[in-house]
Amino acid sequence: MPFIDDILNYKSLSIVGMEKNTGKTECLNYIIKRLKDYDKKIAITSIGIDGESVDQVTETPKPEIEISEGVVFVTSEKHYKQRLITSEILNISNRQTALGRLITARAKDSGKVIFSGPSDTVWLKQVIAELQNYDIDTILVDGALSRKSTGSPSVTESIILTTGAALSANISGLVKKTAFVYKLINLEKFDSDINDELLAKESGLWAIDKENTIHDLDIKSTLLLEKSKDKLYKFGTTIFVSGIITDKLLEVLRIQNSICDTTIIVKDFTKIFVSPEKYAAYINKGGKLKVLLKTKLIAVCVNPVSPEGYVLDSSKLCGELNKSLGIPVYDIKSECL
Repeated sequence: MPFIDDILNYKSLSIVGMEKNTGKTECLNYIIKRLKDYDKKIAITSIGIDGESVDQVTETPKPEIEISEGVVFVTSEKHYKQRLITSEILNISNRQTALGRLITARAKDSGKVIFSGPSDTVWLKQVIAELQNYDIDTILVDGALSRKSTGSPSVTESIILTTGAALSANISGLVKKTAFVYKLINLEKFDSDINDELLAKESGLWAIDKENTIHDLDIKSTLLLEKSKDKLYKFGTTIFVSGIITDKLLEVLRIQNSICDTTIIVKDFTKIFVSPEKYAAYINKGGKLKVLLKTKLIAVCVNPVSPEGYVLDSSKLCGELNKSLGIPVYDIKSECL
């Protein structure tokens, strides 16, 4: 499949699901298998937890992640002990996750692994850099769109997005939702020498003045905006939101006198949980939205089957998405483009 050749142009790739049951794990397994056919050395880690046989939320069966001999992987101590594989430990982190330290290991045979990786973006960035020391061709990161995750899949050079019938029961609705996420992935990057400093901020809203100095606005969350609107423009009109942004923030800013000069910065597209309507209203008023981390979307993979059992026309779905997005779209089971 052509997008495997595209993956080889990048040192790192995230596979991100727009919704549960859109085929993210199956897509990851497909890529792992195909890269093995290419005789490429790969490493794998995850944002959060993946590889369980049963979904922890829905309690439904889900595909497990299987790796082969030679693959380097990073997971927590808890899940390393549960691995169904023989492996050699290469490194143990000094930092702790909720599930223990991170173990970097190399598989000595084939088997299944549950992945639980770095707990935040800065750490994930460090892990990716460290994995380069093991003569790796491509690093794969299992990611997700989640309000709870503090790790960003956009730290990788490239990304594959999975979407499908679990997101919408009709093709038109599915295409619109996916196209909006595509628009967010392609937001302009905020280019500055303070990007790493901003990435390290774990909470609150911060202002950036004309000298690129960062100021704490003493607003802990966008949920507290109503009581703190007078603080927003205290140091200028460029504001960094360390967590997620919602319709509430865009609505508050849209009606401000300084909206035409306002730039909101977020860590990456996965931190944006706004409706297309509120986003359009904010942008049309002159507001700007930028990201610290920008990645290259190289393909979309679809799962036309929903957990409830209804099935969309795979060929039509791939065609409509390809027409809307202008990038390759695949169903890895039917291999449609």
